[in-house]
Amino acid sequence: MVNFYIYDITFLVLFTAFVIWFLYTRRRNLKREGPLYLYRTKFGIKAIDYIAKKYKKSLNVLQYVSIICGFILMIAIIALFFQITYIYVSSPEVVRSVKVPPVIPLIPYLPEIFKLDFLPPFYFTYWILILAVIAITHEFAHGIFAKFHNVKVKSTGFGFLGPFLAAFVEPDEKQMEKKSVKAQLSILSAGTFANIIMSLLFIVVLILFFLAVFIPAGVVFNSYGYASVNISEISKINGNFIDSPNPEKILLNLNKTNENNLTRIYVDNRSYLVDNKAFLENIKNTGEIIYVYEDLPAVNAGLKGAITEINGVKITNQEALRFELDKYTPGDTIIVKTNLNHEEKLNTITLGSNSQGKAIIGISFLQPNVKGVKAIIYNFISNIKNPNIYYENRIGSDLSTFIYDLLWWMIFLNLSVALVNMLPLGIFDGGRVYYLTILHFTKSKDVANKAFKWTTWFFLLLLALIMIFWVFSFI
Repeated sequence: MVNFYIYDITFLVLFTAFVIWFLYTRRRNLKREGPLYLYRTKFGIKAIDYIAKKYKKSLNVLQYVSIICGFILMIAIIALFFQITYIYVSSPEVVRSVKVPPVIPLIPYLPEIFKLDFLPPFYFTYWILILAVIAITHEFAHGIFAKFHNVKVKSTGFGFLGPFLAAFVEPDEKQMEKKSVKAQLSILSAGTFANIIMSLLFIVVLILFFLAVFIPAGVVFNSYGYASVNISEISKINGNFIDSPNPEKILLNLNKTNENNLTRIYVDNRSYLVDNKAFLENIKNTGEIIYVYEDLPAVNAGLKGAITEINGVKITNQEALRFELDKYTPGDTIIVKTNLNHEEKLNTITLGSNSQGKAIIGISFLQPNVKGVKAIIYNFISNIKNPNIYYENRIGSDLSTFIYDLLWWMIFLNLSVALVNMLPLGIFDGGRVYYLTILHFTKSKDVANKAFKWTTWFFLLLLALIMIFWVFSFI
């Protein structure tokens, strides 16, 4: 995908030039409202009117679904917000691993900028396409439900905040305020409801695309067989006896000539291998206990990549791998075909033995220790595309991966926008929904305004607290 960055950046430059030209030639139609520049049009109003009139019965039912969906999303984002706050306050090591500031606009190349290997690449092309889908469906849903409740839609258009773009549908606010609480709630929650619908739609598209294009063709392991040992129990390093072992002595005796960056140690006459690169970080995190590799065939052979065949038999998943290995006994020699970065390699492996006396290669499938938002993202990815499976595809790796990642981002960002938009903050639809809910139960505008004000300040203070702990986690 390296070459695509060239096309993507070229598209970014051309698109930016087009937007500058568009705004300059139509500057008389631009109006500034606060930090935003708004370009109003009548585009789509006829379509909004048509849908609102044509599907009245359906919209009458969907308004209740939309309101319920909005409240569920509000509860979910509040719970998630508190969970994120707790993680940022109590787990600086998790914050350091996530790296991204808690408050940052979605920008192209964000995973590349912060080196987030648990996220697929986010190209400018993705950004524009997804922004168009999210903004247009979100705002037009507001317009459709506004028209359904006989609230005039005055204009549609685009908003510009520096390089960031937005779409808007502008209902008549005075007419809207005169409507019932139920009507206002359905209009306000319609945008997030539309984002949820789009997420579900693209989930179906992604699953169908994945099943049609990707074929399981190998097993991906992410570690060799490992164990934990106490430094004080180490008796030899690279054949040299060590008295009173400690981290400094291990560091001095590391095998710096080994091409695999591995050092052999002995504990109770049993040999293990230490990864030189991981050793220092290991000591920082675990003190006297270090993680080492078992002295097994895979690590000694430097086995890497996805295992696709064993002695000519295709391996498509972990069960197939285990079934094939059960045909052999420890000490047997097998040919393991691997695929690493689309390059195949034949590896001659003499099988080892586990505690039950069964033949093993010596590989592991570790689940990452992730929490909070990172865990949600990882699980979302894993539930669709198993990270322990190597997939081949029918339409070419680059194109299929590009489409898959685009669909994944489309789903994830639609869900994210739906959730964040229901935060009870003044700048989001959720703020107005919260205000109307308090008003409905108290029948007092004064109480509703105070509740709205204090809740907004409370969440802003939590955001500030999260930002402070994010900064201090790197100090």
